[in-house]
Amino acid sequence: MAKDVYPIVGFHFNVTFIGLPKAKQLEVGFQSVVGLHAQSESKPLKEGGENRFLHQLPSNIIYTPLTLKKGMITEENMTLANWCQDSFQNEIKQPIKAIDIDVLDEQHAVLLRWRLFHVWPMCWEIGKLNAEKGEILIETLVLKYNYFQSI
Repeated sequence: MAKDVYPIVGFHFNVTFIGLPKAKQLEVGFQSVVGLHAQSESKPLKEGGENRFLHQLPSNIIYTPLTLKKGMITEENMTLANWCQDSFQNEIKQPIKAIDIDVLDEQHAVLLRWRLFHVWPMCWEIGKLNAEKGEILIETLVLKYNYFQSI
């Protein structure tokens, strides 16, 4: 009999920061991860002597910023918070080596892994404070990176 095959779900994942100051490796739980996107730019090239054609040649690869969201916790991720504070409050830009994003199966084994290289914080946002609603305070971290690979 054939084994049932199901699509991979996108709600069971881990994010691991590699090379944070004061921590070699830090696994952080996030609510959402958006921005694993690579796109090739193109440059137009006119063909000499033939004016009907405009060729598009591939050039640079553009990687979009990575947006991570999670509920804010005071003590759990102080290493990550300190890295962000150094970047924005103290103006100490210290890129880290890499970030791993792992998609996990039901036994918590890694199904897919993407590694982002040379990562630095681009934006750090604390969610809306509203006394009329009992919502979790959401922290958003936008990171820029040089490139990513599927491992």
